Amino acid sequence: MDLVKYRLDQSIATITLDDGKVNALSPTMFAQINAALDRAEADRAVVVITGRLGVWSAGFDLAVLRGGGAAAPGMVRAGFALAERLLRFPRPVVAACTGHAVAMGVFLLLSADYRIGAQGPYRITTNEVAIGLVMPVAAIEITRQRVAPAQLHRALVLADVFSPDEAVVAGILDRAVPAADLADAARSVAVRLATLDMTAHAATKLRTHDATLRALHAALDTDAAELVPSG
Repeated sequence: MDLVKYRLDQSIATITLDDGKVNALSPTMFAQINAALDRAEADRAVVVITGRLGVWSAGFDLAVLRGGGAAAPGMVRAGFALAERLLRFPRPVVAACTGHAVAMGVFLLLSADYRIGAQGPYRITTNEVAIGLVMPVAAIEITRQRVAPAQLHRALVLADVFSPDEAVVAGILDRAVPAADLADAARSVAVRLATLDMTAHAATKLRTHDATLRALHAALDTDAAELVPSG
């Protein structure tokens, strides 16, 4: 089953995550997202990443995470490696958050260049502390570079739940729009970003994210080991 769909329309590549459920970020999902990003890079396209109706992503696949073995730390490493790739991606990346976003789903959202969310009764939360996990260093660094300092403690240490409109105030999202307008809003932003000088964009992105990228990369192996429950 394809968990990720790819569509190229002129210079805009839309990558849609849809596992028919909650868009759990499994090893297979990560592999397919990376394959879609490979296509977008080859197509020299601005990227829009979106989810299924009502769900952006519920985060890591808990069945794999709790299953232990090599698959669990490998999946965690793949998740933060994907976040690193988005932060480095040479073309603009727009995230169209279609609904609930939890844990690793939020960290991927925060790794995009521009983030628009659908308004509605949706939960946006980094809930690691609530489920007994110490927040990974990589996750902290990803969140720190986008979330307002006054909201960082609430998001990471208190595992607060944000509505889409509250997420805009916190800095998790750039905008929130009616759900029916989300696709058009995301495409409008992507079309505007396609007019940028891509060489300057890519170089400036790397300069802007330099400290975050170095901290994230250094933390990958440690976080992969710590985030996997023991026993």
